[in-house]
Amino acid sequence: MPVRSSCTRPRSSAVHWRRLALWGVIVGCCAAPAHAQTDPANPLLAASDSIETLVRHVSHSVVQIVVTGFRPVSTSSAGSETSVGRGRALGSGVVIAAGGYIITNAHVVNGAERIDVIAAAAANDEGAERRQASRTLRASLVGVADEWDLALLKVDGADLPFLPLARYDAVRQGQLVFAFGSPDGLRNSVTMGMVSAVARQMETDSPIAYIQTDAAINPGSSGGPLVNAKGQVVGINTFIRSSAGGSDGLGFALPSNLVELAVPQLREFGHLRRALIGLASQTLTPTIAEGLHLPPTGGLIVSDVLAGSPAAEAGIRVGDVVMAVDGARADEDTARLYLKLASLRAGMPVKVDLMRVGAAVTVVVTPAQIPEDDQDAALADPTAMVVEPLAILAVPGAPQGGGGVEVVARIDAPHAEDVALAVGDVIRSVNGTMVDSVPALRAALEAIGHQHAIVMHVGRAGRLTYVAFQRD
Repeated sequence: MPVRSSCTRPRSSAVHWRRLALWGVIVGCCAAPAHAQTDPANPLLAASDSIETLVRHVSHSVVQIVVTGFRPVSTSSAGSETSVGRGRALGSGVVIAAGGYIITNAHVVNGAERIDVIAAAAANDEGAERRQASRTLRASLVGVADEWDLALLKVDGADLPFLPLARYDAVRQGQLVFAFGSPDGLRNSVTMGMVSAVARQMETDSPIAYIQTDAAINPGSSGGPLVNAKGQVVGINTFIRSSAGGSDGLGFALPSNLVELAVPQLREFGHLRRALIGLASQTLTPTIAEGLHLPPTGGLIVSDVLAGSPAAEAGIRVGDVVMAVDGARADEDTARLYLKLASLRAGMPVKVDLMRVGAAVTVVVTPAQIPEDDQDAALADPTAMVVEPLAILAVPGAPQGGGGVEVVARIDAPHAEDVALAVGDVIRSVNGTMVDSVPALRAALEAIGHQHAIVMHVGRAGRLTYVAFQRD
């Protein structure tokens, strides 16, 4: 019997056909698409048709991302000075909400001056799928969560279909998944595999747990979706572990629960708005437990408590072992615990269960809001940092005080002057005119005509010096 839309188990007298048919059910094979010529005696064809339908549906929401901006520039110099130049990078993304909102990795858009999104052709373009037709759209950067390597983009004026997020607690080891993206720039590619591990910590002390998959992921796939057989996003492809730079079947995706938490905050604030407890913790390993004469209970050991913080006020001490936060146990579900900590809101009390010198202690902590900077550095426009005549990227302010403009990188600018500036230098004045911002520095340089001397008063290594050159 063919597999029907009710996903009933097919009847066959041969054991191997039953197994193949069951595999077809697992990948979600219901009614085959109308155009498919399915052989009722071959459930593999039904499974193939179902996968084809899934891929066609998901591909409309997957985009290629082309970033033009500043990138590290290779140099033959043996020095360690930072040098960057304009370059081009490719990545992937997925439409995650109505209105053209696209999620990708932060490392894909770092240093972006311009972001273009290559999406599937409009739905009314007949035959577009067969031709791999596409359209290029300009995207704006909405927000960045560097600690989770996530970035949110927006495309206006385009009706892009979006994919729903899967429930992370429903993701299981062995589940069939598909990785979409543009590996090595090959747009609209898909690979198939399974969930190798649900919550893989890459480092013992790192609280972020990734979904591990053997679906082939390669450079250029970053930011693309890892989806289940229902077409739901279970994670965002983020990195691979490889001995040769290609896929070794060790791919890692940020789980959907972090995406679900990040997107609303990036839309509203442009960054993660985190609440502060004021403690540092790390995994209580058997070695740490033995050395500190603690029972091997698992959990997180408190390594530091910030003076005057909510944790200090609640009575949490260095050496306490965190067993649970609002019911999320530290020794059983690291991913759930981290999500709980990441979703803390200022002013909303949480219960923290501790183990202290063998005794159970419960405290209530009220998180405080982390102060926000006036400017979000993650969203800074690199073009606002460029000082072309000096071949530098600069930012206002000096760590030592006194104003000025600090050199943060050298750039590849063939028509710039040959000026003896280094990363870390602070330009305080130009020909006697004080400068306290990048626009002020540009204006001071433009006010000096060609074939004239330029003298800059520069702070360098704790001393002030003059840097002079003749403008050509």
